[in-house]
Amino acid sequence: MPYLSTLTRLTAPALASLGLAFALTTLPGCGSRSATDTEAAAMAADTVQQPVVVDSAQLARQVMQRDSLKADSIAKKSGQLPGAILPGHRIVAFYGNIRSKGMGILGREPKEQMFRKLEKVLGEWQAADPSRPVQGAIHNVAITAQGTPGKDGKWRLMNSKATIEEVIRWGKEHNVIVFLDVQPGHSTLQAELPKLEPYLKDPIVHLGIDPEFSLATMPGVRPNQKIGTLDAKDINFTINFLARIVSENKLPPKVLTVHRFTRKMVSNYKNIKLDPRVQVVMHMDGHGDPTLKKDSYKAYIVNEPVQYTGFKLFYEYDARPKPHHIMTPEEVIALTPSPLYVQYQ
Repeated sequence: MPYLSTLTRLTAPALASLGLAFALTTLPGCGSRSATDTEAAAMAADTVQQPVVVDSAQLARQVMQRDSLKADSIAKKSGQLPGAILPGHRIVAFYGNIRSKGMGILGREPKEQMFRKLEKVLGEWQAADPSRPVQGAIHNVAITAQGTPGKDGKWRLMNSKATIEEVIRWGKEHNVIVFLDVQPGHSTLQAELPKLEPYLKDPIVHLGIDPEFSLATMPGVRPNQKIGTLDAKDINFTINFLARIVSENKLPPKVLTVHRFTRKMVSNYKNIKLDPRVQVVMHMDGHGDPTLKKDSYKAYIVNEPVQYTGFKLFYEYDARPKPHHIMTPEEVIALTPSPLYVQYQ
């Protein structure tokens, strides 16, 4: 809703009905005490019903920020919101698309064979770090950049409703969480994310966004010709989008992964604004030998910190040519900071 630019005259009972304190000139800090609904009602009853002149733009801002302030206050008391996965767990995910053998381990092998392999990998991670419980995950690319523009010229295609529902069903059958990943092509997150909102209302469903395939700022560039980019404003839009879903549906915090392996893939990282309802993982998405991967992790993830860190391992690419190898759980855990989201493709 747009802010009103003029001053509005509201009676005290009208203000009380919004559950807001009367001192509207200063937004209360996260640690400050505000009046309860009962106290506000009593205050209203004791107040002579004289019109109170308030700045309606300030009022609108306070209404919109109330949920966020409440969430932040809870987070500051306990360190995290109830049901938060991070930092108490390490997420280990298999990535791909269940309809594609070429995108990753998730679709490359038959379903039950793939889940047996995931179970084995989860056990390896738990053995490598018994102090931190492992949360299994499947990470499905639900909106995929395409080699052709399509009817609307946006160079991306969304999985069918049946496919996305099947992915979520797999997650529930095997007691793992689900990530839906977005490669926007020449579309935008602002246009694509609302398509996933019905699925994100499920508490086991989380989100990934892929700057590599975000090309809206590069007219005429085909996916895979150049590496795309997302700005802090795009990531902030995504955080706010997820935070609203969490509040409206009374959900535990969502995890958001942002893939990255070059500096230009994410611009203005210092302007990313965190919200306790969304746990942001900056995910090192590059492949190669262990030395190269460690250097990329330091250059683009550690040196430009946001909140939590992730690290990707490639079954097909990391081990070639010999003597290169896929890094072990122990090697990844030893990184500083130790990644709390690990993905296998």
